[in-house]
Amino acid sequence: MDTETVKINPSDTKKTIRITGSEAVVRCLLAEGVDILYGYPGGAIMPVYDELYKFQDQIHHVLVRHEQGATHAAQGYARISGKVGVAMATSRSWSNQFNYGYCRCTN
Repeated sequence: MDTETVKINPSDTKKTIRITGSEAVVRCLLAEGVDILYGYPGGAIMPVYDELYKFQDQIHHVLVRHEQGATHAAQGYARISGKVGVAMATSRSWSNQFNYGYCRCTN
């Protein structure tokens, strides 16, 4: 049995970059073609909002006053534009209000 030595060209290897989870969320939104999202900031979602600020030239954020408002606005945008509607909200005890709008969007 003959053995063969394979030399790897250093230019053929890919570099791994390290990003935060928040940046991964924003990059995924951009990869899906999201250009507008509706949201209610606060609490645990703030790191995503910090990262979103860096991409404000690519994604427009609409500040809503209630979680249900975000879901209904995202639903309306999706129906009118044919694109995906994105709603984002913080994790709070009353964030189940977000669920009502979500259930209405999927029906």
